[in-house]
Amino acid sequence: MSVPDELFRQAEAAAKKLRISRSKLYATALFEYLYRKRSKSITERLNAYYSKHDSKLDPVLERMMLESLPKERW
Repeated sequence: MSVPDELFRQAEAAAKKLRISRSKLYATALFEYLYRKRSKSITERLNAYYSKHDSKLDPVLERMMLESLPKERW
């Protein structure tokens, strides 16, 4: 794997500060990157779905849910 010199120096410093190997730092960074990309993809798909479909609850179900909540004094 090849990275620009400045990024390599920053990674070296970060690994040293965190007391982990450079390989562990790169693996962790790659995992985080892929996780965020996957999460973004899921959010985009949900947004696309709900932009075309109604997301309101069935009125009967909504009433039942609201009635099941405990009453609180304000």
